[in-house]
Amino acid sequence: MGVKSSVPLCMLMLWLSLSGPAGATASQDPNANSAQKSLLDMSIEELMEIEVDEVYGASKHRQTLSEAPASVTIITADEIRKYGYRTLADILASAPGFYMNYDRNYHYIGVRGFRRPGDYDTRILLLVDGHRVNENVGDTPALGTQFILDIDLIKKVEIIRGPGSSLYGSNALLAVVNVITATGEDRQGVELSGEVGSFDTQKARVTYGESFANGLDLLVSGTSYTSDGPTLYFEEFDDPATADGIVENDDDEFRNLVARATWGDFSFLVAHTAREKGLPTAPWGTVFGDRRTRAWDDTTLVGLTYNREISETWTLTSRVAYNHYNYDGRYVYDYADEGDDPYIVVNHDYWKGRRWEGEVQVIGQPVAGHTFTAGSEFLYHVRQDQACWDEDVYLDDSRHGKDWGIYIQDEFKPLENLTFVGGVRYDRYESFGGTTNPRLALIYNVLCDTTYLKLLYGEAFRAPDAYELYYHDGGDTQKPAQDLDPERIDTYEVVLEHRFSPELWASASGFYYAMDDLIDQYLDPADDLLVFRNLDKVKAKGIELALNGRWDNALRSRLSYSYVEAEDDATGETLVDSPKHLAKLNVITPVIEDRLFAGLEVQYDSKAKTLEGDYTDDFILTHLTLTYMNSSRRLEISAGIYNLFDAEYAYPGFGEHMQDAIEQDGRTFRIKLTYRF
Repeated sequence: MGVKSSVPLCMLMLWLSLSGPAGATASQDPNANSAQKSLLDMSIEELMEIEVDEVYGASKHRQTLSEAPASVTIITADEIRKYGYRTLADILASAPGFYMNYDRNYHYIGVRGFRRPGDYDTRILLLVDGHRVNENVGDTPALGTQFILDIDLIKKVEIIRGPGSSLYGSNALLAVVNVITATGEDRQGVELSGEVGSFDTQKARVTYGESFANGLDLLVSGTSYTSDGPTLYFEEFDDPATADGIVENDDDEFRNLVARATWGDFSFLVAHTAREKGLPTAPWGTVFGDRRTRAWDDTTLVGLTYNREISETWTLTSRVAYNHYNYDGRYVYDYADEGDDPYIVVNHDYWKGRRWEGEVQVIGQPVAGHTFTAGSEFLYHVRQDQACWDEDVYLDDSRHGKDWGIYIQDEFKPLENLTFVGGVRYDRYESFGGTTNPRLALIYNVLCDTTYLKLLYGEAFRAPDAYELYYHDGGDTQKPAQDLDPERIDTYEVVLEHRFSPELWASASGFYYAMDDLIDQYLDPADDLLVFRNLDKVKAKGIELALNGRWDNALRSRLSYSYVEAEDDATGETLVDSPKHLAKLNVITPVIEDRLFAGLEVQYDSKAKTLEGDYTDDFILTHLTLTYMNSSRRLEISAGIYNLFDAEYAYPGFGEHMQDAIEQDGRTFRIKLTYRF
């Protein structure tokens, strides 16, 4: 489907999202249109009733989006349901400046023009209820079906753009994503959910939630998911010897268990996901079409949080968590020499990560006008194991280590309408030593709580992970790096936020970042082996524009546009997998009041460079979900059509693929039924 043919639809939906509510109000009694007042005309009581989103992850305490020293997007549970999002990657891809890549094994997310082919999204820090969940071998945040929570158990997602190392340490270069889980109070009883979809996809979930009179809040949930996946065609394998390029090894399944309890000052979370995925692309030269080529991931998080007001001005928060991660990849190779009979061998690739995490933090207001935050974090990597073997053992590496960091931040209001934020964190790593990363922000309330100007500066780092430092395959293609410096980024950003009315607000952001000592693979001419080295410097500049609407009649809208120029500083060339233009429109509109809702999402991605120097075509994706709820709110039925107009599109492939671009699914559907007892 061509891009031009969908432009009128985008313009129509934009007009509806912006003009629809105003038109509806104008037709009503003019004395009843107080919701359309200018904020300057409203009383203090009316201003206090305005619904304002809050974010925790930007400063490790609750604050409004206008107060946060960052550019932030909040996605709520209601939006997740009504837009029909199926994975955390779907949620992130809807935010300004974020875009997706899917290699038919894992979902990946690019941020502000940066998505390195073959990288495991190590420059995004993923948190669940404040607990770090990037695993500790390759530092990967699980964003697809291997994510540690069922998507239906998310209360909201905080998407915080920009560097976050001044509070969080490693991995928080481009963004921090904090996923907040639902509570027993959010469910209040038993909830059964089932869904079916394209490619014989089936999902079932049972959830129990309750808030008891003694103060205990409890949520327990289990999910099962299976999908056969589509039959795929890859022209790179279009040969009779390889089934004419047709393959059916794209199946996916997972099992998820979650328990969350809160009692008094304590919150406890245990979550486990085990996932199995077929690999249809024949990566790393494996035998095309052999269903034994597949990957297993299982992740467990056990976390305990203690939060208590220790005085009128000070609050203590402490966390302890245990993370368990296993990856088991099995890859089928033909080791026969050319012309000989097939010699089939199954190669095993294995990661085992075990980590303890502890954090203590205090926040308070020791002096009028100051909000002070200080804390320390400790990571003990019990195991960072990697192995690779078939008939021979190529790699059997076991590591452990300790990392720690301390941080402080002060939010100072020298004037009623002016806030200065200054923070710094020092981290110590056994692999390379120490690093210090500051944050500075100036937030100016330009006009009567309606307009805010933010001037932001931050530095961040990413420590080299165990995979980059120690992985090798016995000397055939890759050798260990052993010694790497951390990546570093400096980011400058200007954000202007304005609320036109209680229902409509907008933001505009301009940013520049420079990333040094980028860790990347290269071919060592001394021995023709791949190895990770600190090679490149990347710089990028761009803008992000967003317009948000939220009306009393349940109409919601989000509109955003992003432009970024990201390039290799040495060559001036555009980065691979870096679309310059992203445009997104999201609208939730009531079709039947309080009963039937339509959620429409339109996403435009401009062309993106591939590893071979070509470009994927630009594309527009349109998703439509209808959600029906009965009067008691016990029964909910939703039907979603994804890629409504059956657009043909592809994402750039990675170095392990023969495919320079990997084709994505056409039109698909999902039908979901949920009943609450």
